[in-house]
Amino acid sequence: MSFLTLAYALAFYFAATVIIVGLAYKIRQFWVTPAPLKIPVMPAPLTNKGVAFRLAREVTYFESLFKSNKWIWILAILFHAGLLLVVLRHLRYFTEPVWFWVKLVQPFGIYGGFAMVAGLLGLWARRFLVERVRYISSLSDHLMLALLVMIGVSGLMLKFVTRTDIIAVKAFFLGLMRFDLQPLPQEPALLVHLGLIAVLMIIFPFSKLLHVPGVFFSPSRNQVDDAREKRHLAPWAAKLDETRENATAE
Repeated sequence: MSFLTLAYALAFYFAATVIIVGLAYKIRQFWVTPAPLKIPVMPAPLTNKGVAFRLAREVTYFESLFKSNKWIWILAILFHAGLLLVVLRHLRYFTEPVWFWVKLVQPFGIYGGFAMVAGLLGLWARRFLVERVRYISSLSDHLMLALLVMIGVSGLMLKFVTRTDIIAVKAFFLGLMRFDLQPLPQEPALLVHLGLIAVLMIIFPFSKLLHVPGVFFSPSRNQVDDAREKRHLAPWAAKLDETRENATAE
């Protein structure tokens, strides 16, 4: 077993541990954080079913972004839809036999790679060209976009410029899942691509990309507009309110 194979195997085991533990910790933190105020963005649904439909629309086609800025919505859809197709295409490296619908999505995943990079470049250009967005953009915003662009570009290079042994790559990842390490091809483009993905996995739970699970915990999106019908109290506020009532009664 080569040093690179061992190094990348350990890197992906570490990255997988960080992203799983980190996401679990952040989701728990979101879950227990109190929301003391009723602040749903209007017009807001009046029932829990309506909240579920609202979140579904927000997640599937970014309803609020569509209403606020069509150009940014187009770029966001290009990126997210392209990323989804790319991820589905890459499932072939983790399944044996490959599921039939994963086979069907393979050609669309290639187009998804181009759409993903195009959307990212457009969103990145916006941070330079729009003055108010440039003013609030931090170094981490640019580095995150650069990382995602490099992942997309290096992946396209593996398809159209520098070919690699995809059978060996699949054997490597299946070996990781089975704790049976297999040799990893040592093409520079592949090593760069996989290294960038490992970096993304490690920083994901600590970056702005955490909006992926965070959207489900946003009070402005997940609250029912029933402030007139029902008094809203966070758990800690309810306990405080109960303590005051008991003190008054005494």
